This record gives sequence, structure tokens and C-alpha cells, in this order.
Amino acid sequence: MPLIVVTTSPRVAPGLLSHQAWRAFGSGPVLTGSEDHPQLPYLAEAGVEVAVVTPDPAALARRAVTETVVWLAAADSEDFMRSVGHAAVAMAEPPLIEVVPGSYDLPGARVLDLVAVMDRLRTECPWDRKQTHETLVPYLLEEAYEVLETIEQGDYPALREELGDLLLQVAFHARVADGFDMDDVAEGIVEKLVRRHPHVFGSVRAETADEVNDNWEAIKAAERASKGDTSSVLDGVPMGQPALSLAAQLVRRAERAGAPGELAAAISQGLGRELFDLVRRAQDAGLDAEAELRAAARSYRDRVLRWESEREAP
Repeated sequence: MPLIVVTTSPRVAPGLLSHQAWRAFGSGPVLTGSEDHPQLPYLAEAGVEVAVVTPDPAALARRAVTETVVWLAAADSEDFMRSVGHAAVAMAEPPLIEVVPGSYDLPGARVLDLVAVMDRLRTECPWDRKQTHETLVPYLLEEAYEVLETIEQGDYPALREELGDLLLQVAFHARVADGFDMDDVAEGIVEKLVRRHPHVFGSVRAETADEVNDNWEAIKAAERASKGDTSSVLDGVPMGQPALSLAAQLVRRAERAGAPGELAAAISQGLGRELFDLVRRAQDAGLDAEAELRAAARSYRDRVLRWESEREAP
């Protein structure tokens, strides 16, 4: 006789169970070790009786030898089920153990865990509770630069962790916010991505990356016009970013709008003008001035480290 273990995901609304799970519940007595299992009200509504028992791995394995038993596993029952397996293996005639997934996680489901953890931290942790958008700014910048560093170093195993730290900052700001939450943040970017990718979600054709970029800019301009927004093409450029990337973004935006090159020539002479000209030269060459300078800085750092090592050598 088998022991049928029905598993469910806490990230899927209770009551939404697979066909295989509903069939399993009719195979024999249904047991669970959790009196507050979220599926219990829905099973009761469907006429499925569930007995809440004290979890006993050996007893459950022995019972499954003589009759079919259905075990409704709790979300945190991994250790218990491992103990059931060990108890079964130790028996002279072990029962067959069949696992039936009652519900599956969809891609992205773990973000729900992050939202839940962030909600608890914001409620119960004194430090998290006192934070504001303003106090979190240094951490947001720090985590973004740490992501950049792992990419520059090609340390992709570390990139996973750094992206998680950056995602935490997004979830934190969404939790701190008054008037919107993480769902609103996700909804907004989903709507924008769908709206600005008509070649994917609509009937527009775009065969090259340049065509996609042109469509993006045209759609963005149309959105501003539909709102009666006559503001500058430079609106939205974050002036607090590093100077080289700021200059590059300003030049890129202005040139797309058809701004004449003489505007840059009118900048007052001096070191700032020379740096700005270098940024324009990088743009013309298809290079990222910020990335180029960072690469040069890393090279200089390595040379200094080698010089120090050689100087200290006996």
C-alpha cells in the first residue's frame, strides 16, 4: 500500500489544487500534522475529511504498509518527510511512498517570500521600522555599485547575491512607501514594458536593436504628448549620477532630439570643457566614457598594487 504525500506551495492561493491532488484525497484516510494548514477549510468545503494527528514518522510508515494513507504535508515539513523516508527504509517491507504536487510555484514566486519577509521586518525590527526613503538612499547606491563591480570583474556567482541585495532595496522602498506597494511597482513596469515593446506584444515589426530603440523613443515622446507634456527631452535625467555618465546621457538625449553640436562648443573653456569633449568623442566612437574611465582606473589600481608588491619584495 502506498503512502501518498500531497505537497502544496504557500505561494499559491489555498484551494487551487491539481487534479492529481484531488484524486489522491479520495484514495484513503487523509492525515496532516498541522491544525492550521491553509488547505483545511477548502478540503472541508469539498467534503474531504482530514484528521490532524501528532507527527510520528515511524507510525505513519507502518500504517502505510497495510492501507493507503494520504499525508497532507505542511510547507515546513521537509525534515519530517525525511524522517518518514528513513523510517520506511529501515523496515523489512517498506511502503511505497508517492509524492503528488498539489500546487507548483510559478516563476518569480519567491518574490512573494521577499515581500512577506520585508513586511515582517518593517513591523518587528526597530532598525527597519525607522528607515525612510531618504535614509535608504546610501544603501541603494552602494548595492548598485556592488552589482556593477561584480559584472566588471566577471564574478557571476557573486552577481546573484548582489542582485538580491539590490532587489531588497526595491522591496524596502516599496514597503516604506505611502500610497503604493510592491505590486504597484511591478504593475507599473510591466505595463511600460508591454506598451513600449509593440514588436513583441503587438503587430509592429522591428528587426534590429536600433529599430527597437527608435520605437521606444517614439512611443515615449507620444506618451508625453498625450499628457500635454511639453517638457524638455532632458527631463528624467538624474543629475546626481557620476559626471561622465551624466554628460553622456545628456548628449545622447539632446542628439536624439536633434540638438545642434554647436551647443557643446559654446561651453566655457577649461578642464570641464575638455572632459565634456572627451565624452562626446566616446559617444561618436560608440564607447561608454564612464566604463572606459573605470577600466583605466582598474588598470592603474593593478599597476600600483604590483609596484607595491615589487617594492616590498626582498
